[in-house]
Amino acid sequence: MDTPDNLRYTKEHEWVRIDGEIATIGVTDHAQHALGDIVYVELPKEGETVTREGTFGVLESVKAVSDCYAPLTGTVVEINDTLNTSPERVNEDCYGEGWMIKIRLSNPSELESLMDHRSYEKFLKEESN
Repeated sequence: MDTPDNLRYTKEHEWVRIDGEIATIGVTDHAQHALGDIVYVELPKEGETVTREGTFGVLESVKAVSDCYAPLTGTVVEINDTLNTSPERVNEDCYGEGWMIKIRLSNPSELESLMDHRSYEKFLKEESN
């Protein structure tokens, strides 16, 4: 599994990339592998507020339907429209072109609750035992 060291992670298998007050959010390599081929992505609308640990979207795969959980609280400033017609991007490039939403952070201190890549890798090992 790929876990880039410049991202933060949640126990629900979302990742976060911070650029100033904007957080880009997607699902991890582990999550997309577990789900299998993604066939549909449902995302919030720009301007909506997402709340830490609340759902912000849905991924539907050939295996299952899975909620996506917001790792941080903020206002959606951009969604990845490409996923509407090419949901497979989540499988092909989950940390790049498969990103899901960008939010303007409401509470930057919430970042402290997220795992770095080493902690996330340890979490994955413990979870698989």
